[in-house]
Amino acid sequence: MLDFRKLFLQIIKHPTRFLLKANHTPADLEGELGISKDKPIIYLLKSDSATDLIALELVTKKLGLPNPFKAINLAGTKTPATLFVDKPRSFFSNGRKLSDLARNSAEMFKLHRLDENLDIQIVPVSIFWGRDPEKQSKGWSDLLTMRNSPGWLRKFFIVLFLGRDNVVGFSRAVSSRNMVSTMSKESDERLAHKLVRLARTHFVRKQQAMTGPRLLHRTELFNGVLGADAVKAAIQEEAEKVPLQEAKARAQKYIEEIAADYNSTLIRLLDRVLTKVWNKIYNGINVHHADKVRELARNGHEIVYVPCHRSHMDYLLLTYVIYHEGLMTPYIAAGINLNFWPIGGIFRRGGAFFIRRTFGGNKLYTAVFREYLEQLFKRGYSVKYYAEGGRSRTGRLLPPKTGMLAMTVQALLKGVNRPISIVPVYIGYEHVMEVSTYLKELKGTKKQKESFTQIFSAIRNLKNYGHGFLNFGDPINLSQYLDDVTPNWREGRELVQDGAKPNWLTPTVNRLGVDILQRINSAAAVNGMTLAALCLLCAKKHTLSREELVFSMQTFIDMQRKSPFSHSTTLPEQDADALLEDTIKLGKFSIHEDKFGQVFSLDRRIAITLTYYRNNILHMFAIPSLIAAVVIGKRGCTREKLTGLISRLYPLLKRELFLYMSDEKAAEYTSNLIDTMLDIGLLAEHDGQLVEPQPPRSNESKGDPKYTLWLLNRVVQETLQRYTLVLSQLEDVERISRPTLEEQSQRVAERMSMLHGINAPEFYDKNVLNTFIAAMRDNNLLSEDSNGLLVPDAETKALKEELLTLVSPGYAQRVQQVKYLPLKGINTK
Repeated sequence: MLDFRKLFLQIIKHPTRFLLKANHTPADLEGELGISKDKPIIYLLKSDSATDLIALELVTKKLGLPNPFKAINLAGTKTPATLFVDKPRSFFSNGRKLSDLARNSAEMFKLHRLDENLDIQIVPVSIFWGRDPEKQSKGWSDLLTMRNSPGWLRKFFIVLFLGRDNVVGFSRAVSSRNMVSTMSKESDERLAHKLVRLARTHFVRKQQAMTGPRLLHRTELFNGVLGADAVKAAIQEEAEKVPLQEAKARAQKYIEEIAADYNSTLIRLLDRVLTKVWNKIYNGINVHHADKVRELARNGHEIVYVPCHRSHMDYLLLTYVIYHEGLMTPYIAAGINLNFWPIGGIFRRGGAFFIRRTFGGNKLYTAVFREYLEQLFKRGYSVKYYAEGGRSRTGRLLPPKTGMLAMTVQALLKGVNRPISIVPVYIGYEHVMEVSTYLKELKGTKKQKESFTQIFSAIRNLKNYGHGFLNFGDPINLSQYLDDVTPNWREGRELVQDGAKPNWLTPTVNRLGVDILQRINSAAAVNGMTLAALCLLCAKKHTLSREELVFSMQTFIDMQRKSPFSHSTTLPEQDADALLEDTIKLGKFSIHEDKFGQVFSLDRRIAITLTYYRNNILHMFAIPSLIAAVVIGKRGCTREKLTGLISRLYPLLKRELFLYMSDEKAAEYTSNLIDTMLDIGLLAEHDGQLVEPQPPRSNESKGDPKYTLWLLNRVVQETLQRYTLVLSQLEDVERISRPTLEEQSQRVAERMSMLHGINAPEFYDKNVLNTFIAAMRDNNLLSEDSNGLLVPDAETKALKEELLTLVSPGYAQRVQQVKYLPLKGINTK
């Protein structure tokens, strides 16, 4: 019988390999799963299938792992390298056929008595073909493909139609020695039966994590939404204005407008198309920290992805990455502006559900949308939405829009069986195709409505976009978060069930939104474009020699490597010279060459464009830049004075740039940074004073650390200039209304940007100015009187005087001269 099986395998191996394209997840088996090539490995599969084994063999050969077809020698005994939970089912039978797993594993455990050093890695392996979720109602194709442990005829059709969509999913290795040691009193047979039970549970969870829960028919989902008590109550309220049937029809129309229509066949098609697109326009998609999300999926968490929003590419890129990391494809909240033919239908079948920009007080629409979202959570579907609401036009994170977050918290209050975890996601690019459009919109051009013509034009102009970067941040377990922030949150469940809102909900959700954005920024990715833009925009006339640019980029990389902004940020693996070579290919810089070498420069239009990329990582260099600004501006200072001033300014920077550190952590980080900057030569110490380093004495030096420190100081200059500008408007003012201060500051900022050639659009952005004014009030730099007017005090003036020493003398002099005429709402002394 065994000889016949070997002959059968040899016959089908080559034609099967031709039909197969075996992918595997995760990428790093040793680092993430602890699988060692130095210890014996036995693979544990769900079903005894020849084609599954062939797929596994292809992957193990590529990874340098043992061949699953070859027996291994354990304590002098030849043992199969592969064990199975079930045998294949026959075509006409749906009954489970048990394998010899219990007997084989019992014999394996007996071998441990013969060899005390024996330790086998039992590696569960899940083989997925097409990754279709189980459906509520099945068609003819499902009879062939959608079965657990299918027989040979079903497997033939599976390989024929889905062989190119094969995924081999490895799981964490189980140590046989640990099992024997921890259950030493149990018999080998009992241990074997426990292994069988654990294996069955594991494969069910793995299936859930990869393909998601059973896919409901849209009619059943609609009935669940429209039959919910909250929606029925909203229909009755609407019926007070219009006939009942019309109110029901509106609710039906709303759910049809909102709901996704997930189609796994389209997902596979999009995967193939997007793979070709990414290979054409990107040099690679760099993904980090996906192991955090896989761990959540293994533990049965409801996962809510909350990424930053840079581009329309985000919709596709994040879903594509999640799919290739072996995780359930999420349902995606998309703006209603994307629901146009034919893109809307494609997105809807790809898992997008559409949301209006504003609910406009429409209680019926709100009830339908909220219930739809709750249905997704309750049934175990992953969800993705954007905390910022819309795309960032400046490259900075936008203040959070908390509507979807509030609905997520309310869904938890109403009772979701599984734990909910929010996963912040940083997305970055070396080229964002909409940047030129963003700049026009910031200058006042009306935003163009999305259309098929726009999409076609973008596709036609696809070119080299460099690399894409996607980092998963530290997850937030929502229940634990509420326990820490609002310990009595469970008392709000009855209120939410009755349609009311607990008092703590709004402030807690606002804080949650900020925490998510801070975690997104803490997972930022430094790349060639962001780093080169940072350096060139800081240089005079936006011009640097190649040597200066490479030296500065390398110094900044070294500084971040020795004192990382956070454990989740990622840095380039290349050195600065190779990094710059790759960045040059994107065609963003003007390069001139003479007998001394290359000179990199930016014209004004490109300089404005590159502020977008610089702003992606501005927050990572804010504190190092502030250190440089204080040392240069004060012409040297003690460590105590330096750290003291930074401690005063940090809360303002934290609010504006969504920095994740507490004041205490920031102080510790500042101290570490000072040590690092001394170590790499960016600072010097003389007679207890931190001072600028001396310029190099030899012409053979690769760079000037003093000039690099000056460049670093320039990173935060525009922020300090904006702070000084706002504080200068408060001079000689007893009290002022907040809107008046915002408007006055904005107009003066526009004037100063022209006088001083400041290219960054956010310099006079009203939202950024508003954030700074709010931060001053919250940190007691401005008080508020009984009429709601802002009142400056001596501390306000003292901070302004400190900041005037950190900005350039020319700017400091002019900013006190350029004052807007008093407006209504100002009381002068």
